[in-house]
Amino acid sequence: MPSSKSIIQTVQSLKTCFLNIFKTQSKTDNMMTHRFVHNSFGKYDVVRPWLVSEKVDVPAYIPQPSYSQTSVPEKGPEIPEIKDAYQIECMRDSCKLASYILRQVHPLIKPGITTDSLDKQVHDMIIGNGAYPSTLNYCGFPKSICTSINNVACHGIPDNRPLQDGDILNVDLTVYLNGYHGDCSAMFQIGEVDSEGKQLIKITELCLKEAIQICKPNERFCNIGNVIEEIANKHNFNVIPVCLGHGIGTYFHGVPDIFHFANDYFGEMQPGMTFTIEPILSQGTTQIEILEDGWTACTVDDSRTAQIEHTILITDDGCEVLTF
Repeated sequence: MPSSKSIIQTVQSLKTCFLNIFKTQSKTDNMMTHRFVHNSFGKYDVVRPWLVSEKVDVPAYIPQPSYSQTSVPEKGPEIPEIKDAYQIECMRDSCKLASYILRQVHPLIKPGITTDSLDKQVHDMIIGNGAYPSTLNYCGFPKSICTSINNVACHGIPDNRPLQDGDILNVDLTVYLNGYHGDCSAMFQIGEVDSEGKQLIKITELCLKEAIQICKPNERFCNIGNVIEEIANKHNFNVIPVCLGHGIGTYFHGVPDIFHFANDYFGEMQPGMTFTIEPILSQGTTQIEILEDGWTACTVDDSRTAQIEHTILITDDGCEVLTF
């Protein structure tokens, strides 16, 4: 049995490796390009970034995280945080608001609307509820939500591309309320989506559901990834490994790291821990490339992906999904 120190070093090395993959797979892309494909993955538009509007401001009366001005987030705890009753109630409030606003997104989404317009509407809803959109200026991210379409795996920046019939869209939404972050994301179908796209979303939902069901005190974190990859592979999908779930609280991202692929890394869940589970499934490759904007992560083979996310709390006898 390897020592805890050696296992920690292994996990840290793996995270460094993933970060290097993100950096080295970056490439230059022309703006406003189209390529409609009809292949074994289905019939859909391959997406590259369009034009991004200026970053919007947040009123000074809204409580804001430290990075809202500096773009540099404070470090989270070095070990998974066990939250007390007060902290848990704060997490419930922030997560409840995040999930409420995410539900309001559905009627807004239709062919012809731009993700930039969607971002502005969601921004206003978050501010109107006295919260701060957590992604805004986090490490320099320029918008209040992430919008990832078709072959964009994650961190898509809202822009002026109109949504098209047949698109599948992930909206990732996090709010900072009363000093705590609540994080969730969902998939949306625009118009008539082909059967391959529907199946991808269905199995991603199943992966998340089954992963949540095993969460309880003393359960190993690694079993989340074991469950997800087994289900994904059974249905001929792959898990994108570089995108992790994470601890969350007064910090946006922290320990524990939640790997969504099969692994045997150390760590067990304990009551009071809060973290996200957010698997990304791909129709094809597990490899991604970061585009020139420094954020947009696309599959290298242009296959579509789907991602769904919840924030959960480990309780004394199981878990609570805070973002239902």
